[in-house]
Amino acid sequence: MSFLEVFEAHPWEAVRERVHSRSTADVEDALRRAAANTAGAPLRLDDLCALLSPAAAPFLERMARLAQAATRRRFGNVVQLFAPLYVSNECHNVCTYCGFSMLNKIPRRVLTDAEILAEADILKRLGFEHVLIVSGESERRVGTDYFERVCTLLRPRFANLTLEVQPLPAADYARLRRAGVSAVLVYQETYNRAGYARHHLKGRKADFVWRLETPDRLGAAGVPKIGLGALYGLEDWRVDSFFAGLHLRYLERAYWRSRYCLAFPRLRPHAGGLEPKVEMRERDLAQAMCAFRLFDNEVEISLSTRERPGFRDRAAAFGMTTMSAGARTNPGGYAEAERALARGERTLEQFHMSDERTTAEVVAALRAGGLEPVWKDWDAAYDAPAASM
Repeated sequence: MSFLEVFEAHPWEAVRERVHSRSTADVEDALRRAAANTAGAPLRLDDLCALLSPAAAPFLERMARLAQAATRRRFGNVVQLFAPLYVSNECHNVCTYCGFSMLNKIPRRVLTDAEILAEADILKRLGFEHVLIVSGESERRVGTDYFERVCTLLRPRFANLTLEVQPLPAADYARLRRAGVSAVLVYQETYNRAGYARHHLKGRKADFVWRLETPDRLGAAGVPKIGLGALYGLEDWRVDSFFAGLHLRYLERAYWRSRYCLAFPRLRPHAGGLEPKVEMRERDLAQAMCAFRLFDNEVEISLSTRERPGFRDRAAAFGMTTMSAGARTNPGGYAEAERALARGERTLEQFHMSDERTTAEVVAALRAGGLEPVWKDWDAAYDAPAASM
């Protein structure tokens, strides 16, 4: 059995009705269960529906207080920091929302070993121990062989390597796991199958099922941490959030040795210029994050530099556990940012950032809010026993 069978048992429109029809009484019942849940047991899917529903919007402050308490119980007063390292913007997919889409006329680049190490040196000097390796999806130029070489270069320098690249076969994930990968993030973008087809027009990413079953392959390969999420704005964010919760619950039961992380990216301006179909306001984003924290006290929650500094600072207080800082979303961006700015050149970014603070400014803001930034939360030595299971 894979998640596809679970997914197909939940038609989109039926789920939409299930979420949007929740009442105030349903929300109050879910909040009572969350408040009594000091042991951190997962809530029901019906509770998630209620907390994501329009009826829950007036309860946001109460949800945030409960989410903050649950976060502090499980994760303490810390927020883990990571930096994305974009190694390529080569892509053979045509996606309506992405600046790396094959039809966008931008210069393409794949970093060499020397360029990768130059980026690594900058991130290391900034204090980062957790690096997210990101690329466009191009099997010919940036496939498993390339990612293995990148990991071989970076593993001696950093405590944690995470991948956000094209979906791969389970055997390739096992190979990259041996090369030092500790986590893999793969976002479904939207769980609406028809909507997915409208936004993924060409390339391997157009295969909805191949992408949907990627977390199953990650679990089978023994990857220690698996990241899920949707791109909010493509379809109804409440329904996509429910499916992310359904997916999370399935994976936690099927692959219980792995940890899980949820991300909440919203559509941002980029070279393609797609406008969101369904607006997700900051208040809606806060509701979704709080709903997931109450639904699952164990899941890690991440928020990128797509969001405003003030919102990210507040999110760190009520539920976020990991965040990027000082991010550059173009290949070679850390080494070239100042030179490109001085020359007035395009920086090849995948999306535009809202939080442009330096790493030091993000650290200072976290500490001002009573939180402690953590650069390293895991050591490779702890992964060795899991790899042999």
